[in-house]
Amino acid sequence: MRPDHVLGDKGYGSKAIRAWLRRRGITHTIPERADQIRNRTRRGSLGGRPPTVDREIYEQRNVVEGCFNRLKQWRGIATRYDETADSYQAAVTLASLLMWA
Repeated sequence: MRPDHVLGDKGYGSKAIRAWLRRRGITHTIPERADQIRNRTRRGSLGGRPPTVDREIYEQRNVVEGCFNRLKQWRGIATRYDETADSYQAAVTLASLLMWA
């Protein structure tokens, strides 16, 4: 399946990853790292345009990160202690339901 949109943090902002997503027609919201900004501005007009980042969409990423952080508070989920994928999925589902309730 091809995603409609990819949200990523600054660690995934390399030129190669952006080009890979662009070739496949996948829109993305990935901010630039500080060193990439410095290098681009140092090169002047040869550095190209900065990638556009929709701040509203990027802020929604925080909801997903917060959910993962809360799930990792469950020791069995954080350590992947379960032996089978089915029992691990059941533990994640149970923890999600308890967080949601």
